[in-house]
Amino acid sequence: MKELKAKREAAREALGAKREEVKEEIEKKREEIKLKREEIKTEIEIKREELKQKMQNLRESIKEEKDKVKAQIKENRIIGRENALRVFDNVIARLNLLKEKVSAQIIKLEAKGVDTIEAESLTAEAETKLDAAKAKIIEINALLAVSTNEISAENKTKLKTLRDETQVLIKDARNALKDAIKSLRDAVKAKREAMKSETTETNETENETTN
Repeated sequence: MKELKAKREAAREALGAKREEVKEEIEKKREEIKLKREEIKTEIEIKREELKQKMQNLRESIKEEKDKVKAQIKENRIIGRENALRVFDNVIARLNLLKEKVSAQIIKLEAKGVDTIEAESLTAEAETKLDAAKAKIIEINALLAVSTNEISAENKTKLKTLRDETQVLIKDARNALKDAIKSLRDAVKAKREAMKSETTETNETENETTN
């Protein structure tokens, strides 16, 4: 019985060491991703402000249109384009909120000794996908802010490609977060089972000692 316990302890220590090694690697990658994300975030914010100004300039240019019918058509185009972009922005905002909740849960469970390595990796993957989606949205915005005229056939093709790519990235980010949530649930279950097993081993050892 003592030999079995020793083997279990050795296996547990080896697993713990491996987890620490993996965790250190994830922390390193997380820092790299964080730096990259900050660069991307800054770039996106700059481009967003530039495009916001371009869209405002387009609105101002409509005032110069003397034909009221044409002016209304141009105004409707801008409104339609802004609404289309708002749909993506709202989806991104909801996923960011979910990501923050998952991250908070990771911190909470990690403090309790739960293995959160896989969930952290999946959350980082979701962040990368979301940043890529934001970059695509900026590209879409840039095409829509070119003018108040009807979008050319070439740009329509580009827009469709960008929309499809953005939707895939958003879907991937959502799936990564769902997998992270599942991973946390599984990790909590594994932690409970491990604690139960340790309690059983302790009781068996105590019984063996007293007998």
